[in-house]
Amino acid sequence: MPSGSLVIGAPLVEVFDFLSTPACRPEWQSSLRRVEDVAPAEPGVGQSWIDVTAAGVRPRMETTEHVPPTRWAERGTWGPFAAWLRLDLAPTDGGTEVRWELDLTATGPAGVLARVLKQAAPLAVASDLRRAARLLETRQTR
Repeated sequence: MPSGSLVIGAPLVEVFDFLSTPACRPEWQSSLRRVEDVAPAEPGVGQSWIDVTAAGVRPRMETTEHVPPTRWAERGTWGPFAAWLRLDLAPTDGGTEVRWELDLTATGPAGVLARVLKQAAPLAVASDLRRAARLLETRQTR
């Protein structure tokens, strides 16, 4: 599975809360326009929502792991596709290390496209997390 890590210059709890809250995601996830139908309102395993993307894809998302402030994971499904993202967070001298891992699969003929998307997905995840880092670090300097 593709994976990576980065350090965000912000406190662990703040980073966890920002990255694991669906309503914050359009701020840092470049492909996302908004989230809809978040339920329940309180974060936790089983919380679900719909990502409304710029491409018009609307995956149903669900939190599958919620261990504040060190681990969060989600699963998204749309048509024949399924994607998983897990974030592991740990405090560092410079703020918070975020380690991520993802997977993307599809059934039937879409499996070929899933393999291509899986190759590109790490670049998108890394870019989005760098954007989240910039936002969180800017808040620290105010």
